[in-house]
Amino acid sequence: MKFTITIPSFKSRYLDEAIRSVVSQTYADWELIIVDDCSPEDIKSVVAPYLSDKRIRYYRNERNCGSVNVVDNWNICLGYATGDYVICIGDDDRLLPCCLEEYKLLIEKYPGLNVYHARTEIIDENGELKNIQEQRPQWESALSLIWNRWDHRNRQYIGDFCYGREDLVEAGGYYKLPLAWGSDDITAVLAAREKGIANTQAFCFQYRENSHTITSSTTNAKIKIEACLMQYEWYNNFLDEMAKRKLSSTDCNYLKTIAIPRRNYYLAAFNKICADYIGGNPLRMLWCYRKMKVMNYSKATFVKWLVKSVFA
Repeated sequence: MKFTITIPSFKSRYLDEAIRSVVSQTYADWELIIVDDCSPEDIKSVVAPYLSDKRIRYYRNERNCGSVNVVDNWNICLGYATGDYVICIGDDDRLLPCCLEEYKLLIEKYPGLNVYHARTEIIDENGELKNIQEQRPQWESALSLIWNRWDHRNRQYIGDFCYGREDLVEAGGYYKLPLAWGSDDITAVLAAREKGIANTQAFCFQYRENSHTITSSTTNAKIKIEACLMQYEWYNNFLDEMAKRKLSSTDCNYLKTIAIPRRNYYLAAFNKICADYIGGNPLRMLWCYRKMKVMNYSKATFVKWLVKSVFA
């Protein structure tokens, strides 16, 4: 089996590390696609020393997709892929040397699925280990995936997942939301909807937390709020659809008890982003309250949250 690793790239700072992490794989049947999103940085000079390896290809977009539409570049990368399976990583992330070997073993154990997952180490700007991702069941349904994300606040990132390329393309590619805010979650749920997802307990990916990522940035907070609302609406529709299906008893239990963790998860997300956005501005407070009413915030709840956030 052949793997495609894609790196939608805009920043050059850690790109060499990302490329070397692919070249260092113990499993050799792979290709690497790097798509430069019309960056002002010299991405090509970082990639050039590796282009003698025919498995590595570099492309540059004529127009910049930008951070708001970053998922467009994920899907441009996907369009160049030819492997059986595809993994998308950030230009500041790294694969561990065992990554593709572990995915091969997992796919052989659970053949025919549309999506697979490996555990992640969270590293800092210097590459030092900060944290590790939680363990997951060997196999779980889409509803289990959602439940654990909401109830246990399981961390996950786009680079955690390995997708069957043809299935992902047929589904329309990675699910687009502004700033990719929740795109990784929804893409994984859609891929797991019919057949579930298999998880290896092996650590295969390293996600780099740093001040330059979209996730860490407090800019575009208004857009993040809108993206959270889009997610919330999408999940409402998805869960309504699942409720009409004939489900296992376990999945029926997830559906029955999912309302509270869903609300708590999104309230926590809204609270954090709104606090970043408001900044003491009365008009922004009013805008956030109107948006938060979608989450059934009462005026009293909003005032309590506002006082707590201001004086925390």
